[in-house]
Amino acid sequence: MKTKFTACLLVASIAGLAAASAQSATTLRMAHFWPGASGINQDIFEEWAATLEEESGGELKVEMFPSGTLAKPDSLYEAASKGIADISATAQGYTAGRFPLSQIVELPGVATSATQGACVLQTLYEDGHLDDEYADTRPLFFFTTGPGGIHTIDTEVKVPADLEGLRIRRPTAVAGEMLENMGTTPVGMPAPDIYTSMQRGVIDGLSFPWEGLKGFRIIELVEYHTEVPFYTLIFVATMNQRAYDRLSPEQQAVIDANSGMKWAENAGTVFDRLDVEGKQEAKAAGHTIREIESPLENADWQKPLQDGIESYLDELEERGLPGREVYEAALAASASCVADQG
Repeated sequence: MKTKFTACLLVASIAGLAAASAQSATTLRMAHFWPGASGINQDIFEEWAATLEEESGGELKVEMFPSGTLAKPDSLYEAASKGIADISATAQGYTAGRFPLSQIVELPGVATSATQGACVLQTLYEDGHLDDEYADTRPLFFFTTGPGGIHTIDTEVKVPADLEGLRIRRPTAVAGEMLENMGTTPVGMPAPDIYTSMQRGVIDGLSFPWEGLKGFRIIELVEYHTEVPFYTLIFVATMNQRAYDRLSPEQQAVIDANSGMKWAENAGTVFDRLDVEGKQEAKAAGHTIREIESPLENADWQKPLQDGIESYLDELEERGLPGREVYEAALAASASCVADQG
């Protein structure tokens, strides 16, 4: 009888512990604009979420809201700052003028790969150059695309003059100015809107990295690709500060352990892999691919890009921001990141 009673107490105790654990588990809502089936969602965000759950012993769970289902792409950062989402991942350029120093990393020549770009952007933040731009949230990690090129439906682009009059989707105002210098009519829109816009003839092409062509299925609609690395798109995964403060010290420690450079470089590695896969898809489809190496040293491409760099840095200085100082820090970080990765 005593043994049976002890067994009952043990079962009740286990049940009580399980119930307590279930009650202590916290579910965080994470919002972003990439498709749920994309490699970015599955290999970065879902993997990050799984790591949190494992390292917290099940006390931290992440409910994912991809494809702009919780907030529109241009409202994602605000969603994190206001608590609509506990965590958001977004492109800073979707909020024009909101992250001017961060967007220095988008300038041509700063990064030649997503891994390097992520390292540069994360370094600038950790060194304190970008503190004011993210004061209303708690950044988790920064990352970038690989260099973006120009992709068109039916126009082969050999030199900037070939772009004259074409309507080209630009990812940010920074890249848009350079496209305008090349003679295009830049059209701004979030990445999820590109596919239908191309189908309807709203745009003739776009500026995008290979990864984006693959993830948003744009590779189905374009035939010509010019690999002229003239920009890098930057991103941040950031958390609502109040949501972080509500966590237990143990849960916060798990978040902290999965923030910073480790996950910045993890994300960069995924983007670089998807760039390779996207380009392979274009080759397999028989598309025309033209490569412009070192465009800042190329006689045809140098002027519109260099003019764009100088114009952007001048604009920052006119606003009283240390644009050239941060640009020099970005170039120094770029060299350091290459050395570290080598």
